[in-house]
Amino acid sequence: MNADALRGHMEALLLSVLEREPLHGYAIIEALRERSGGALDVPTGTVYPALRRLESAGYLAGEWAVSGGRKRRTYRLTDAGRTALAGERSAWKAFTSAIGSVLDPSR
Repeated sequence: MNADALRGHMEALLLSVLEREPLHGYAIIEALRERSGGALDVPTGTVYPALRRLESAGYLAGEWAVSGGRKRRTYRLTDAGRTALAGERSAWKAFTSAIGSVLDPSR
């Protein structure tokens, strides 16, 4: 998928993936890939800065944990993150409806 198409939507995608359960960075990348049927193969250089922005905004809480002998930062959605995700979903529905009306005027 074109990286430009993701611009402006990465944070909503990350919040959505973390809605189900806390995950570490690589697991988040794998979840994006899996949930998109392989269409989203997002590089770590895109995901980790976005995770840090979301954590700084208070939408995610991160903590270090040891898993399989490796130290990993695990992220979970906060209450503020759930509220932000609800807003992102609402905005996405309005956006896709408007674009759909233009691209498929027979709707």
